[in-house]
Amino acid sequence: MIAEITSWILQNYVEVIAASLGLIAIYLQIKQKVIYWPVSIVLVSLYIAVYIKAKLYADMSLQVYYLVISFYGWYFWIFGKKKKSSEKVIVSRASKKVLLLSFIASIVFFIGISQILIYFTDSDVPYLDAFTTSLSFVATWMLARKIIENWLIWIVVDAVSAGLYIYKGLYPTTVLFVVLTVLAVVGYREWMKDEEKN
Repeated sequence: MIAEITSWILQNYVEVIAASLGLIAIYLQIKQKVIYWPVSIVLVSLYIAVYIKAKLYADMSLQVYYLVISFYGWYFWIFGKKKKSSEKVIVSRASKKVLLLSFIASIVFFIGISQILIYFTDSDVPYLDAFTTSLSFVATWMLARKIIENWLIWIVVDAVSAGLYIYKGLYPTTVLFVVLTVLAVVGYREWMKDEEKN
């Protein structure tokens, strides 16, 4: 039994490391620590390899997007909109315009990604993969801008993703996403408290 577990961990060590880093990253995200972004850069780089191996191509492309947005988020959280250089960027709520544009962007991303997956890849879950990916694009942008509604989107994305990863046999990632679903609720509550102070 121990030999089998050890063998499995050695065969899947990249995913195990990535899932472990994911737990650290979500804690840093909830606490609004700027170091979240460099940790995210390492995390998403590992998940690019994991998703290519699992043939989750939309999720893999999402990791490339995360990589780019992590540099943007890192910069914005340090130098973004604030009154004094010593202050941190504050949590805000999405305007009606941002919510509408986010909804439209999610639909456009979903249609585009699902069609690419259907016609140009061997994905066996194109619609679920496109659904989680399209919402994740929007949620990550909101996170980078410290818009509180990002957590509501992550709750949906993480819960659906957990089911998808069970289906794909990515068990460490499934555990991570079950925990992320719970932590997204915690993150929303924590950011709500912070937003009420401003």
